[in-house]
Amino acid sequence: MISKTMQDAINKQITREFYSSYLYLSMAAYFEDLSLPGFAQWMRVQVQEESAHAMIFFNYICDRGGRVVLGAIDQPDIEFKSPLDVFEKTLEHEQKVTAWINELMDLAIKENDHATRSLLNWFVDEQVEEEANDNTIIARLKMMGKDMSGLFQFDKELGARVYNVPAPLAAKQPTAA
Repeated sequence: MISKTMQDAINKQITREFYSSYLYLSMAAYFEDLSLPGFAQWMRVQVQEESAHAMIFFNYICDRGGRVVLGAIDQPDIEFKSPLDVFEKTLEHEQKVTAWINELMDLAIKENDHATRSLLNWFVDEQVEEEANDNTIIARLKMMGKDMSGLFQFDKELGARVYNVPAPLAAKQPTAA
């Protein structure tokens, strides 16, 4: 059974993960408006990932005999200055998510909740990957500057990204009969 304190903290994280999904959907819309479908595709994959993260937490609370309580999702930013601005904001947001995951881990340690710590280890590793991806994209955007041919080539590259169901969620997926 999950403690009320841990349940409440994870419920808050579920809302944050859905907000992340909503934020990245807003960024995808911005890229569509700029006619950068590859950048938009990259963000659409982020939307799926963040929704999956929320569902991992959702399933976890249910599996531990807790109660999921969904919170309100704030409206995300809709205006951005450039593709670089978007990814700088993405990195900033992912750094906040990392801090929230670390707070959850601190709480799980304090409560001696080994099951939640096990789950959160996956998220700790995931956040390292998220921040590294953003840093790489930011570095590449800075290198190309205003070179539109580079931007369009990079758009094509980012458009090749596909969604892979995360391992903690894949175990919960129904199998075909």
